[in-house]
Amino acid sequence: MRPTKWLVYLSVFYMRAMVIYAQTPVILDADIDSDVDDVEALAMLHHLADDAKVSLLGLIVTSDDPYAALCASAFNTYFGRPHLPIGVLKNQVALHNHSKYTKQIAQNYPRKLQTLSTAEDATTLYRRLLASSADSSVIIITIGHLSNFSNLLASKPDEISTLSGKALAEKKVKKWVCMGGQFPEGKEANFYRPDPASTVYCVTQWSRPVTFAGWEVGEKIITGGSYLRDRLPAGSPVRQAYALYNNFKGRPSWDQVAIYVLCSDADNYFEQIGNGRCEVRPNGSNYWRSGEPSNHHFLRLRKGANLVELAKKMDDMAIK
Repeated sequence: MRPTKWLVYLSVFYMRAMVIYAQTPVILDADIDSDVDDVEALAMLHHLADDAKVSLLGLIVTSDDPYAALCASAFNTYFGRPHLPIGVLKNQVALHNHSKYTKQIAQNYPRKLQTLSTAEDATTLYRRLLASSADSSVIIITIGHLSNFSNLLASKPDEISTLSGKALAEKKVKKWVCMGGQFPEGKEANFYRPDPASTVYCVTQWSRPVTFAGWEVGEKIITGGSYLRDRLPAGSPVRQAYALYNNFKGRPSWDQVAIYVLCSDADNYFEQIGNGRCEVRPNGSNYWRSGEPSNHHFLRLRKGANLVELAKKMDDMAIK
């Protein structure tokens, strides 16, 4: 073979290797039950994985809905990742199906996870995924309450890793993106319901960079309306979830914002506010204490940002 052909093959191999290497490993921790914004957020993350922008390591389901994890498995299967590991919050006192769509999606679409009991424990999965990742590489995105994330940070050394959960996360995680809180002050559901103690623990214990996507940001971005309805294929579980939830009447995009910060053009719409820290009260309400440099930032919409354009981009990422 002529040397020039060898150079071509080596160049192609190198470029493919760089694409793989450049992918950001992501763990998503979601509730996927009471609201439908989790659905589009998960679809958006699969879209980013399809485009080789992220490597989706696993899905943590923090929910007391017995169909939430099964529904998540159906979405993962639809988007071509049936074997994506799912971890759940084990040993909950009571489970109840309170979602408008989880049971229907779980029953109407193929899924790899057949029963809730066979899902992996969330803390174990968190530890396993982090232990096998490169140092300072993983982004953890939480778009639900923080019980499982708190359990990770409080976990003890085990056969997976000799490090505590806090030390393991500090070693392996690059950044935490949290949909939660209200800025500069307020009381938001992911922070106060049903486990405010976990919110306080996570926010006070976390020492790596964290960006909070507050309620007030996603509230202004309306997705899931007629634009999405008219473009989703008939067989999409995203379509069924939105139809069941509010029949495409539109919905604020709280969770989607936490995913969109991974996109290359996110700075066109959001700015990160620092020089302060998020303080969480025992009841889950929070406020921003400014003037104290820390690892905390919160998102703010840029003045003049085109939110209609942004909403369409989010919707487009959910279409397959």
